[in-house]
Amino acid sequence: MNRSIIRWVLLGLVVLSITAASFGQVGVGIAVRFGPPPLPVYAQPICPGAGYIWTPGYWAWNNGAGYYWVPGTWVFAPVGMLWTPGYWGWGSGFYMWHPGYWGPHVGFYGGINYGYGYPGAGFYGGEWRHGGFYYNRSVTNVSVTNVTNVYNRTVIVRNNSTTSFNGGSGGIPARPTREEEKWGRERHTAALEVQTEHERGAAMNRQNFASENHGRPVVAATSRPGDFDSHSVVPARSAGGEYHPPTMSPRDARVAGPEDHRNPEGYRPFTPPAKGTASPGNDHNANPNHGYESPHNQNPHSEPGHANDQHPQHESHGSSQPHGSPKMNERPAPSRPAPPAPQKQSPPHGNSYHGKRF
Repeated sequence: MNRSIIRWVLLGLVVLSITAASFGQVGVGIAVRFGPPPLPVYAQPICPGAGYIWTPGYWAWNNGAGYYWVPGTWVFAPVGMLWTPGYWGWGSGFYMWHPGYWGPHVGFYGGINYGYGYPGAGFYGGEWRHGGFYYNRSVTNVSVTNVTNVYNRTVIVRNNSTTSFNGGSGGIPARPTREEEKWGRERHTAALEVQTEHERGAAMNRQNFASENHGRPVVAATSRPGDFDSHSVVPARSAGGEYHPPTMSPRDARVAGPEDHRNPEGYRPFTPPAKGTASPGNDHNANPNHGYESPHNQNPHSEPGHANDQHPQHESHGSSQPHGSPKMNERPAPSRPAPPAPQKQSPPHGNSYHGKRF
């Protein structure tokens, strides 16, 4: 056999192995004995350019100091992929972290109202069209000077909760739909390296820890991953609710359970919260949502969204594929066959934002 052909075959096998490794590996991560604080109220920084997708901020965990805030940020996305945010979910007596991931559909993320296109179910901040990402200006902070692929779709507010966890006492009682369960079984791509570094960078700033900021982080959002420069960060306008210090140390709160592992199939197991299930020791962080209604059971209305509201608003879900029917904006205010491997795109050049090149 021709040697050049053999080399090409071997190269193809290597590429396939790398592609396969990039999918899956999305499993339940950390387990903690008490839940995270409410989501803070913050404004979304302007989109730095075409191809960036908003990834909302969240409370991460540090074994030595407890919960800390990872700022929301714009991430240059893999072509054709959408981001499903991670979430904290009550189960087996603990609060477990379900990591976010990239995939062709937005799956279940606990019913958490992260805002800016993530009202608790689905994604309404934009959609992919012929290899380009189009932004819904009614729910995202986009300048037509930097981005021309835009459109407007209306939003309806159903839930302004700042609760940051699913299930348990005071948590969001949402359950995954059949479609979300199906999408959860798809092969996924884990967080990009820039996202991982962004989270690590956030842990380096003591002001991001709930024990220091009491639920109101100084750096609530950034224009790009790892860009913690004081000129480009957005501070929280307020905490999402009253902060109550935990009654145990972070080291005592950390749990290493059977779910603390990776799932090779890329499926995040989820046990729907039972009605009336209590979560001992977390009433101080509970944010009751007795009026919460799953967006999947809501009737869409034609109410205009506000691109720069303080908190994300719940949107109506009029499509079986949320990413195809965008609607909404802002962080919450207190009140099929396996997809093709993601194509890497190079960040745009020649544009400036806050005096910096990207």
